Amino acid sequence: MTKPRLRDLGIVIGDLPAGPHNAITDVPGVQVGHTTVVRDEPRVIRTGVTVIQPRGGTVRDQPVFAGYHAFNGCGEMTGMAFVEEFGWLSSPIALTDTTQVGLVHDALIQYAVERYGKGAHYLGVVGETWGGWLNDRNGFALTREDLFAAMDNAAAGPVAEGNVGGGTAMICYDFKGGIGTSSRLVELAGEAFTVGVLVQANHGERSQLRVDGVPVGRELTEKIVPLAFATPPTDAAEGAWSGPSQTSSIITVIATDAPLLPLQCKRVARRGVMGVARTGSVAHTGSGDLFLAFATGNDLRVEDEQPINLRALPDWSLDPLFDAVAEAVEEAILNALVAADDMTGFAGHRAPALPHDALQEVMARYRPARA
Repeated sequence: MTKPRLRDLGIVIGDLPAGPHNAITDVPGVQVGHTTVVRDEPRVIRTGVTVIQPRGGTVRDQPVFAGYHAFNGCGEMTGMAFVEEFGWLSSPIALTDTTQVGLVHDALIQYAVERYGKGAHYLGVVGETWGGWLNDRNGFALTREDLFAAMDNAAAGPVAEGNVGGGTAMICYDFKGGIGTSSRLVELAGEAFTVGVLVQANHGERSQLRVDGVPVGRELTEKIVPLAFATPPTDAAEGAWSGPSQTSSIITVIATDAPLLPLQCKRVARRGVMGVARTGSVAHTGSGDLFLAFATGNDLRVEDEQPINLRALPDWSLDPLFDAVAEAVEEAILNALVAADDMTGFAGHRAPALPHDALQEVMARYRPARA
């Protein structure tokens, strides 16, 4: 069953056109795969892994230029020291729950060795957000087979959103969050390019939430929709953390087929912050707000010993790309919220979905001509 998206509710973000799938997979060659693990016995598990393949299965041999930005670094994304040093990426990107980073990283390397031979390796890229409100974080439920499955089912085309993959247990603005994606088409220096975004949204307080500038979070108070983190804890023996939502995080991955150099990729990654801010977040101290951008517009053969010819857009032509990033990040977060379903998880903790009818009613009151 196809999940509804923000545009299905009559809400359109920004002015730039979206790609055919309005997803990160609109960037040619980019593929996404998920594995979702949900069960109640013997432990309550709500977890998973999401994989982004920058060039299908060929990124190990054809790296992509990349740039990283930690707006607030209370989180983890492995492999970023290498990206900062060399400016390129040769690994798939995996997103998961905080306590599963090590296993997923190991599984990425094992996958490379088993699929490509004993000499194959890369510095695996794994980003995390904390899903311990709904998932038994001490269950350590993921297996290497789960990562292998996500890698094997990675594909172009529509991308599942909401309670899937790495976003299975995530909470966003005190509603159920998770995975979201969006894309934009831009013209730069007389050429057409695509920008795609995928987020694992697990951040923000209810009162902060804005949808296309409308203060939806202030309207949909806890009297109308209960706060996700308000569930009375019943798990003291397990030591589950019941802290506030401002200690949560968001991972943002930005892809483009524009020919960019590493420093330009880093500039693009920084602009992802603008899209998150448009939805209301201010990146509190305990929030891990991490951004990775990569560009597939060059054929990069890093093991060649001869000079290579590269293309790069002029820096002064990049503003439409920045606009596209901000719009796509904003819409990706909102798509995660719209696609997510109510979830009850560990210790009876609950996270309510953003109610579509209530969202549409608020938007209509603030912007009747656009609703």
